[in-house]
Amino acid sequence: MGAWTDPTLIDQRDRLISTLKGYGRVAVAYSGGVDSAVVAKAAHEALGDQAVAVTAVSDSLASGELEEAEALAKRIGIVHRIIRTEEFADPNYLRNNSDRCYFCKSELYGRLSGMLGQLGVETIVSGANTDDTGDHRPGMKAAGENGVRHPLQECGLSKADVRNLAKAWDLPTWDKPATPCLSSRIAYGEEVSPERVRMIDAAESWLRRRGLRLLRVRYHKGDLARIEVPLEELAALAAPDVRDELVPAFRALGFKFVTLDLEGFRSGSLNTLIPLDLLRSTPVRG
Repeated sequence: MGAWTDPTLIDQRDRLISTLKGYGRVAVAYSGGVDSAVVAKAAHEALGDQAVAVTAVSDSLASGELEEAEALAKRIGIVHRIIRTEEFADPNYLRNNSDRCYFCKSELYGRLSGMLGQLGVETIVSGANTDDTGDHRPGMKAAGENGVRHPLQECGLSKADVRNLAKAWDLPTWDKPATPCLSSRIAYGEEVSPERVRMIDAAESWLRRRGLRLLRVRYHKGDLARIEVPLEELAALAAPDVRDELVPAFRALGFKFVTLDLEGFRSGSLNTLIPLDLLRSTPVRG
């Protein structure tokens, strides 16, 4: 790909740009991930300087993500703003129940809603795609409460569609693994704290420096680290020479126990800890 030759892809691009034009001036909730990057690119194509990308910074942002987001926004050409969010000041967020994401997104979208005039925009847009409608997504309720639009969903675009668009637009993050906030690595019911997310960030950085790309370090009760990597990477991490470095490194970060998950990497694996009745009763859409 990389060139606009596929009629389906061209139609998806044009529908996305047309949809964004219909919103008027927009602020894109922009993390630098592939979804929000595609929305930012399409918004810039549709609206030029009437579109602005806004990146939220807090303790839950992984190392290097802000710098990557800044570089990509510059490549796209979209106006880029950075704001500080204060979800760590909210006891409901720190409590880390299964609706934690609702309080995070309420903080983000609430701040953006209060800045519409300052940013010179009319509408907040997100990078949610059609694949985001089936999982446990309490943040979507916060989006609905703040009038956030989801152009990828409105155009019927899946994660695969988004990656294809990103590749055709020559965005370097087209195949970037999802990078949810660091707080999402902490098992529900275990309090979120700046110290714990720093432990997780440093542990994941340690693994990335050794060539791993798709990974999670999950935090569980008792300062236990549960490492998820693709199944084909498990043997390498369990090898004595790697293990003899990994365990002391993680203990130096504050983990008392270091484990490898034999099921391998699974996005959203902590959702299996949520009781089914709570999943049924928790609204996931606005």
